Amino acid sequence: MSGKSLLFSEYLHEKAEESRHNETVGYLIVIIGSLFFIGGLLVTVITVANPEWFLIIPYHLTPNPYSLLSLSMTSAGLTLLVTGVVLGIYYARERSWYMRELHKAHSMEEQKLKDERKSLTKTVWAEMAENKVETPDQ
Repeated sequence: MSGKSLLFSEYLHEKAEESRHNETVGYLIVIIGSLFFIGGLLVTVITVANPEWFLIIPYHLTPNPYSLLSLSMTSAGLTLLVTGVVLGIYYARERSWYMRELHKAHSMEEQKLKDERKSLTKTVWAEMAENKVETPDQ
C-alpha cells in the first residue's frame, strides 16, 4: 500500500514538473507574440504615413509587400500573445492542483508513518514490559 501511494506521489511530482515546463513554454509564446506584434506595429508605422486602425491593430493594405507583412506580423503576434497567456494561466492552475494533491498525499503518508511509529513504540514497550527486558539505559 505504501508503495502505491509513493508511486502516486511520484506521478504527481512528475506532472507538476511537466505543468511548470508547459507554463514556461506558454510565457515564451507570450514573449514571441509580443515581439511579432511590436514588429508588425513598427513596420506599419514606418512604411505607412497614415494607417487605418481596427481597434489596436493598424492596417493599410496597399500593393506594397510591407503592408501585407506588417498586417500578418501584427495579427500573428496578437494571436500568439493571447494563446500564450491562456496557456500560461491554464498550466499554472493545473500545476497548483497537482501541488495541492501532492501535499495531501505527503500529509497522508506522514500521518501513516507517525501512526506506524506509535504502534511500533507501543509494541516494543509492551514486549519489554512482558519480558522484563532491561532498557539500554540501565
